[in-house]
Amino acid sequence: MNNSFVDVAIVGGGIAGLSAAWFLQQEAPGLSYALLESGDRWGGKIKTETVDGPGGEPFVIEGGPDSYITTKPWAWQLTQKLGMDEDVLGTNDARRKTFVLNKGKPTPLPDGVMLIVPTRFTPFALSPLISPWGKLRMGMDLFIPPLKDGRDETLAQFIERRLGREALDKIAEPLMSGIYNADAEMQSLLATFPRFRDIESQHGSLIRGMLASKRARSNGKAALSPSSNGHGPSAAKRPPSAFVSYKSGMERLVDRLLEDLDGDLCLNTAVSGMSKTLDGRYELNIPGGILKATAVILAVPAYAAANIVQILAPEAAEELRKIRYVSTGTISLAYRRDELDHPLDGFGIVIPRSERRRINAITWSSTKFDHRAPQGTALLRVFFGGSRTPEMFDKGDEELETIVGEELRQLMGIEAEPLFHRIYRWPKANPQYDVNHLTRVAAIEEALPPGVFVSGSPYRGIGVPDCVHQGQQAGEAAELYVGEQVAV
Repeated sequence: MNNSFVDVAIVGGGIAGLSAAWFLQQEAPGLSYALLESGDRWGGKIKTETVDGPGGEPFVIEGGPDSYITTKPWAWQLTQKLGMDEDVLGTNDARRKTFVLNKGKPTPLPDGVMLIVPTRFTPFALSPLISPWGKLRMGMDLFIPPLKDGRDETLAQFIERRLGREALDKIAEPLMSGIYNADAEMQSLLATFPRFRDIESQHGSLIRGMLASKRARSNGKAALSPSSNGHGPSAAKRPPSAFVSYKSGMERLVDRLLEDLDGDLCLNTAVSGMSKTLDGRYELNIPGGILKATAVILAVPAYAAANIVQILAPEAAEELRKIRYVSTGTISLAYRRDELDHPLDGFGIVIPRSERRRINAITWSSTKFDHRAPQGTALLRVFFGGSRTPEMFDKGDEELETIVGEELRQLMGIEAEPLFHRIYRWPKANPQYDVNHLTRVAAIEEALPPGVFVSGSPYRGIGVPDCVHQGQQAGEAAELYVGEQVAV
């Protein structure tokens, strides 16, 4: 630590904290800041590992997110501002296909299904994924009146109300709750997929709304996407696909941000608490002393933020602790391609909870992206833990590898031994957006003292774009607050 006082202290070195620092530096270069991270590396859950493969080509293995969505524009816009065009890697959309495990067998998601809603009649009608009664029930969406009172509801309640239980079980739960590692019976619709409510209100039907979105795209207009929250990337620099990564892995974004940051960057620096001085500044307790700051951004898990503000803002701390977390993990496995009989003809398999498997999903990483496995090899990634298989998180590495091997044999016919595997565990890393989550977040922000801001995955979106956006917003709020204090 070079200074005992900074204008802004940013606690947490994940993508939200890094983004807050970068935007603050860009927009207010005269302000000093310190970025404090309790661990020994930057990037939070963004973690990329490379392993040498045959011929010296690397396997590129993601321990956390493998990409980000571009219909939420903020990460893509940051990529452009950082001049990272040469690093960008789109998905192999010509090979895009998602399989849903149905009675033990991977079944293709019908062509034309936009998230959960069918927009092409013939592929949907011929698909064995949904029963005839289930298809008829989904069609009833055209006649069910919209909810008009604006209240929050669970994702399960919304999907059952509009499309029926089978659509929830076979499509919505594995696809949509899987994104959030959440329980659909508890997951807040307004905090996770608010656009569905907008579509319902605007069109009276999800099917009509998705068909309108499809027509708009074919006419070259902005698409209506449940993931976009009404924003899309600018037409000046179109992304190569709906999801993008980087050729050397997602951690390239972290490295590129760090190249630009010139504030105090402190690893292994945990903040154990904070208080407010008589002159209105904040004192943060850090190893070996005190750091004073005019404004503070807390870009850490909600339970860590609660510990920091406990004495200063006990009501905020109480609400922060009510945000639940689950623990998740992945195991990536590399194989020789000629030892796999499976065609790997898609992006992977999602697994409904009703299938009662011991894993949550499988991504065929080397099909989804180029530059992930050397020629003649394949890379798979298996997801476990979370709200669906919490017991799997506590398995030892050897037992976990055995179970995953059995699941891959049963679901994909894989008998080969992997060349190697990598296990990544993220304890208490995934916040759960339960019903009325946004009301709780508003209460937290109201209860925090002036000049203290929260940012990141516990609050208003868990994905990389959401965290980038929240980091930017927190940086802007901190800049404004410091300016007000100077004016006084």
